[in-house]
Amino acid sequence: MPLSADTVRAAYARVDEEVGPGVTVVVATKYVAADDMAVLAEAGVEVVGENRLQDLAAKHERYGDRFRWHFIGHLQSRKAKDVSRLCELCHSLGSLSAARRLEIPTLVEVNLSGEESKSGIAPGELPAFLDEARGLDADVRGLMTMPPLADDPEASRPYFRALRELAAEHGLPELSMGTSQDYRVAAEEGATLVRIGSVLFGR
Repeated sequence: MPLSADTVRAAYARVDEEVGPGVTVVVATKYVAADDMAVLAEAGVEVVGENRLQDLAAKHERYGDRFRWHFIGHLQSRKAKDVSRLCELCHSLGSLSAARRLEIPTLVEVNLSGEESKSGIAPGELPAFLDEARGLDADVRGLMTMPPLADDPEASRPYFRALRELAAEHGLPELSMGTSQDYRVAAEEGATLVRIGSVLFGR
């Protein structure tokens, strides 16, 4: 079923109202075809987040200044310079080799759940990582996390709260947390960026 600008616009406005002022709605476009990005622009979407550099490059080439571009996928160090060229913010710094090459503001991904399937820095390793990243002149603005998948949005709350407390300890103002399933809880716990997709697209 093709995307409808009216449907996306209504859902986008609803999410924007629910999270409130001061929270940036980042529309995750991993599953949005390049041709459908025009519908997002028509619907008034301002900030998009891509997971893969190849898709980011292809979509950026076509739509350029129509969006503000964020990188929200796993950041490989060899791709950091290309991400820097195309995006205004990276949500997923997780290695010093990438920090050495990244040239845009970034958030550090924290693995609060300890799941091996997830990327990110362990909470106990965060202080040392931040010190070393800053020593490499990385412009760290905040933290990002992905809680374990759960049917109940409330299950994410302890993880979001823990991320907020970690960020406060280190004087970091930005918090990227919350997806289509739990963005309301994330906003209540202090998110400054939420990453949503399916709630807009009805998928």
